[in-house]
Amino acid sequence: MKYSYVSHLFCPKCDCTYGVQDRHQLCGCGSPLLVAYDLEELKRDFHANVLKERSPDLWRYHELLPVIDEKNVVSLGEGMTPMLKMSTLGTDMGLQNLYMKDEGLIPSGSFKSRGAAVGVSKAKELGVERIAMPTNGNAGAAWSLYCARAGMQSTIVMPLDAPEITRKECLAAGAELYLVDGLIGDAGKIVGQAIADYGFFDASTLKEPYRIEGKKTMGLEIAEQFHWEVPDVILYPTGGGVGLIGIFKALRELQTLGWIDSEKMPRLVAVQAEGCAPIVKAWEEGRSSAEPWENASTIAFGINVAKALGDFLILDAIKQSNGCAISVSDELIMQELKTAAICEGAFICPEGAAAFAAARTLRKNGWIGPDERVVVLNTGAGIKYPDTVEVNVPILSREDQIHRPN
Repeated sequence: MKYSYVSHLFCPKCDCTYGVQDRHQLCGCGSPLLVAYDLEELKRDFHANVLKERSPDLWRYHELLPVIDEKNVVSLGEGMTPMLKMSTLGTDMGLQNLYMKDEGLIPSGSFKSRGAAVGVSKAKELGVERIAMPTNGNAGAAWSLYCARAGMQSTIVMPLDAPEITRKECLAAGAELYLVDGLIGDAGKIVGQAIADYGFFDASTLKEPYRIEGKKTMGLEIAEQFHWEVPDVILYPTGGGVGLIGIFKALRELQTLGWIDSEKMPRLVAVQAEGCAPIVKAWEEGRSSAEPWENASTIAFGINVAKALGDFLILDAIKQSNGCAISVSDELIMQELKTAAICEGAFICPEGAAAFAAARTLRKNGWIGPDERVVVLNTGAGIKYPDTVEVNVPILSREDQIHRPN
């Protein structure tokens, strides 16, 4: 068997194809490129029971990943994050089968480690020496760390308001870090100019084809963790939307391999904040692409993306899976963050809280049934966002005593 059954790159808009042995960014038509595999050959050679003997990380699926030579794999043990049943929180929502896929328990503290692991590994295989990227925080932190492990350099630009911890991760990894007084789109313009001036490899969201392959392993894991019986609904906090696109891609590939039911696709839900909801607006208007969102702002900073390059892929995945797009307020996000911690002891990130708030709303309006199996993606650790919880507690002197709680 081959280490990877990768075949080629293809454009989902104009059907142009490209090789995987050379560096490619976008298609000539401007669309993101996607990775194709020889699934018919893989179907003959590879069976799910082989996975039982493999290590619990995302590289267990290496046949469905784009790195051709194992020596180029750059890993920090990422993947196979817990699938936790949230019984108390589910009862509070009226859901009997609520689960959380907890991406906070991953090397960089967020699901961005998946895209970084595969993206950096393939960049190494292609001979890249320096990557550059704009980020809302977590992606830049993850790519900086994996570049350091690979012996590569990184140039990162993030908004001034990005979580401080993500800045420190970049600096600790030796990245060249810049802050911009603006949004991620402004950071993207600065990175684009640097790439034009110096020839850096552009690792921006969907401007290289391989980040999505790392993110799709969330879908592979969800299917495996449910013993190849997929859930009814998957809710995903959506900014650039690579994870949602990747999950959909993974499930389609598993259907082709015959590992999951070809007739059942989970309903995918793109969750956004009311202060930045371009995908939701496009979905409600029946559009196939989204317009840029003006004055974008939300406490869930990771999904504060005014314009996603892959908007048409996100909307297509929602449509093909009979899913939907929904926005929630910052107030509901903060309420759900606290409720999850109180009910389940889970300190989730604001983006994950947005997805739980959406699940609650969709249960209330009947879009999700009480018996359906529902998976919410918590995309990062709550401790990476310390400012989301205000600390206002009594200060004791050395002689004070604690009074009996009410």
